[in-house]
Amino acid sequence: MRYRQLATGTLALGVLLLIDVLRVWLPGIITIFGQAASTPAELMGAFALGWFVLAMGAPAVVRRVGARPVTVVAAVALAVARLALTAAPGGRTQLWLATAGLLAGLVWLVGVAVDTDRPVPGLALGLALNAALHGVLDTVDLVWRGDWVAWLLSAGTVAVFLAATARSGRRVDAENAPAEAPHAPADATAGTAGARAWLLAGPALLLAGMVALSPALARTGMSYLVAGDGVARSPLFGLAPVPVAVAGFLGTALTRPPRGWGRAYGPVALLAGAVLFALDRGDLLLPAILLAAIGLGACLALTDDANESASGTESASRRGYAVAAGMLVFAVGAVGYYSAYDLGYPNAAVPVVVAVLVAAVAFTARPVVHRLAGPFPPLRAAALVTALALLAPVLADEVPVASNREGPPERLTVVAYNIRMGFGLDGRFDLTGLAEVVNRQQPDVVLLSEVDRAWLLNGGHDTLDLLADRLGMPYVFGPAADPVWGDAVLSRWPVSDPRTLPLAAVGAPTGAQALAVTLDLSDGVSAAVVSTHLQPPPGRGPVVQARAVAEFAIRYAAGRPLVVAGDLNTEPGDEAFAEFTNAGLVDALAAARPLPTSPADDPRQQIDHIFVSSGLTPSDPVAPRSTASDHLPVAVTVTLPPR
Repeated sequence: MRYRQLATGTLALGVLLLIDVLRVWLPGIITIFGQAASTPAELMGAFALGWFVLAMGAPAVVRRVGARPVTVVAAVALAVARLALTAAPGGRTQLWLATAGLLAGLVWLVGVAVDTDRPVPGLALGLALNAALHGVLDTVDLVWRGDWVAWLLSAGTVAVFLAATARSGRRVDAENAPAEAPHAPADATAGTAGARAWLLAGPALLLAGMVALSPALARTGMSYLVAGDGVARSPLFGLAPVPVAVAGFLGTALTRPPRGWGRAYGPVALLAGAVLFALDRGDLLLPAILLAAIGLGACLALTDDANESASGTESASRRGYAVAAGMLVFAVGAVGYYSAYDLGYPNAAVPVVVAVLVAAVAFTARPVVHRLAGPFPPLRAAALVTALALLAPVLADEVPVASNREGPPERLTVVAYNIRMGFGLDGRFDLTGLAEVVNRQQPDVVLLSEVDRAWLLNGGHDTLDLLADRLGMPYVFGPAADPVWGDAVLSRWPVSDPRTLPLAAVGAPTGAQALAVTLDLSDGVSAAVVSTHLQPPPGRGPVVQARAVAEFAIRYAAGRPLVVAGDLNTEPGDEAFAEFTNAGLVDALAAARPLPTSPADDPRQQIDHIFVSSGLTPSDPVAPRSTASDHLPVAVTVTLPPR
């Protein structure tokens, strides 16, 4: 019993560390190895998939060398890489450290699989623990924090993981010594069951990170429900769904599933959650999360300790190949889903297809005939991790609701910024850098582009809420590519009447929209603000989208003072740029031209703009230098017309 507890705990901690590494490695593909929208998606995809394909050779290495030495070496490499990432300076060093950690983690999983025929408790606890901690940490990983608390927690986790690896390894050696030579083939080791469960490790990791156990997605889904109008707003509405999802997942994963057709509830729930997620509707995110969490846990339970353990038909080596293949499914699913935004094909089917795979593998598992004593009492384990998850909504900071200052202002300072999901030029998640460059302008209104609220590819952060918290400004969010990717307006003045306009794709792969809000400046005075991010079709300018945004903004403002801003992907003199000036809007940055904003380290292109209506007087236009994104922000102060 103690050995099983130790093995389960070791597996859970290793999964936790591997997910930490993945949260750094995945964004590095598009921020360090390549550049989204400029580096070919096929090249970035080949780089990503190559390491998972390489890991398919690990079972052969384990078979030749033995599971024990491979597991220990890989565990040490994973632990060292995880700690080193906390101190990495960014750039190529960070990318290759994360790549080394990823490969080590994949090899470690293969080594553990050879000696573990009941992985479900460890996998489930690792996934649930990661979700709970990510919620408690406000969806910011320890890797990106870099303070003494992050170092202490990271070092403690790594130390416990390595100590547990050493102890569990000694137990395996002791159990196997009488029956085999010191370096016997790996598939002569303990047990023959578990290949189905190990095959689901990768797909389960993908579905948990994308849907079932994503704190950032839960937060975004909660804000849609509270907003009630299809536009997500701050203040932070809590992470209440996180403990419910964690409890549901663990409760179904660690308890005995029903027999007969009752076993179908898990696969059906998982498929229903995946389908709801694929519909790309913000108001369906919460039911998608809860159904997927319960269904995923139930599917894992169906593969745990089935008749296969008595059949003797599966070898330990087969478990190694199963987990390597499952992680390859993770890579194909992740790359396939997110590269769609560069290549322009529908991606809604990806989570559904992966859910179908998990459901099929689980439902076709042989019925449970007996069940070995569990490594942890299921209710106790579920209660402990769920209690940790409950800390997320308790500890989360609320963004203060803006309140009117005395009387309407004479001037407004406006900042427009493409924040590239929160990642700086060095590939590090840089909320501090973003907040500092924006705060230096002392803005009244901030318009953001490339806002990510839960993409697994970008680490699963709610970048918008995190940045709004640092700026002390509530936000309105407008979804574009999907419910968690789009544009936002942050304001120190109360906002009302949010409206969004989906823009025609005109051949561009990523969705685009225009978000309009009204600033309530007191005493009956108001102003209209429109935030957008135009997506030009291949080889052309975003003329059609520019025209649609200009017309939408003029109609929405209805004669009130108007500001339109964002990453417009067009330069002064271009046809798309002229769509705004032809509509009667004024280039608020004209006095400072040329004012290049991209790329941030060597700006040459003038593609980020602020336009105002003719009654406003712009002054002090600037593009302050910063490397917190691949764009520079633009800022201007506008004087409102006299009342």
